[in-house]
Amino acid sequence: MIHVPTLPVFLFMLNIISLLFFGVDKLKSKRGGWRISDLNLLLVALFGPFGAYVGMLLFNHKTRKAKFLLVPIFLLIHLCLIVYFQLF
Repeated sequence: MIHVPTLPVFLFMLNIISLLFFGVDKLKSKRGGWRISDLNLLLVALFGPFGAYVGMLLFNHKTRKAKFLLVPIFLLIHLCLIVYFQLF
């Protein structure tokens, strides 16, 4: 049987969810529907920063809001943690 590490799969799923959150919020903003709060978007971005960053760029969403400058910082933190745990 093939062993698949659960942590990378879990992190991949969190990033996909994060990307979807940004896409849904952008769609709802265009259609005038309910919106996902900035706090929830940032919380999702904290755990899935790669998906959030791609979502910001792909959908051109929340790129001008100052508080969303945290997303690249979250991404750098995750990259540092990945490198740290790969080396040690």
